[in-house]
Amino acid sequence: MSSRNQGSSLLLLTLCLGLALTVMPLPQVVEPARPYWVAMILIYWNLESGRLRYLGQAFVLGLALDLLTGTLLGQHALGLVILVFLLERFRNRIRFFPPWQQAMAVFVLLLNERIIQLWIILLTDHGWPVWTWWLAPLVAMLFWPWLFLILDSLRRRQRQLRS
Repeated sequence: MSSRNQGSSLLLLTLCLGLALTVMPLPQVVEPARPYWVAMILIYWNLESGRLRYLGQAFVLGLALDLLTGTLLGQHALGLVILVFLLERFRNRIRFFPPWQQAMAVFVLLLNERIIQLWIILLTDHGWPVWTWWLAPLVAMLFWPWLFLILDSLRRRQRQLRS
């Protein structure tokens, strides 16, 4: 297997894991605070390897997420496209931050994504979400350094196996 295919297999594996964590059942109390796993994985791959940097990739991933979660078609796609656009704009700055500072940038990006989701929810007359719904970007910020270290370790191990 070529090194490009091995890198793609790890990327696909992490995205599938993110999708699985997105649909995994959680207790009703903590469900609204679920981190946006797919967006976090997309942010990691964009920052660290320059993969998943194109708006079309984010759009297709968002549509898949919309189909998987049963939300309005295009809801997650719009949020991910805007997230990738902002990430590309500030990528060269964010990628050199240590993980705890990157966590703050991830928080801001995911908070922006939540505001876009709120706009769509209100436009479709689904009412105002519960207050715990706003905890998801904060929870993602707390998970970011650990997710970053785990994915970085997997990527490093994969590179060592290739050589």
